[in-house]
Amino acid sequence: MTRPRTALLCCALALLAAGCGIRPTGVLDGGTAPSGIPQGMRIYFASDNGPHAVSRPGITLKELNGAFKLLAAGPTAQERADGLANLVPTGTRFTATSSHGAVTINAPEYLGASPEDPATGQLVCTLARAEALLHGTPSDTVPVTIVSKAGRAGPYQCWQFRQH
Repeated sequence: MTRPRTALLCCALALLAAGCGIRPTGVLDGGTAPSGIPQGMRIYFASDNGPHAVSRPGITLKELNGAFKLLAAGPTAQERADGLANLVPTGTRFTATSSHGAVTINAPEYLGASPEDPATGQLVCTLARAEALLHGTPSDTVPVTIVSKAGRAGPYQCWQFRQH
């Protein structure tokens, strides 16, 4: 054997004898795995980049119409400072129903329902999230239709209002 081969063989044997330096441990518990829909209500306010979700931890809804109260309360002072706004008209009466994972918003006086209207995006995304929490429907698949005196608009899904 030549000297370089002998040196290489010695180095390889030394590395094998030393191992990787990681000592064995017992089984470690990483906690519970995430599953299902994240808990807690999120409402959506208008931003320069489309509807922006904000968490309302500890808030539980018993019915879809509770989402309108959360929207009407508006963004917090910090959320306003971050550029979020509530563009949903507060003087308009909204009610919502769901059937088989689809939401219908009844808003006789609301005229802004269109994919270009940021307030419509707020409504669609917030009610889709509420439907997801109440009935387990994945929020990105919830169709939301708005019925007003101007007619029916939609069905829309939240992803249609997000800017890419």
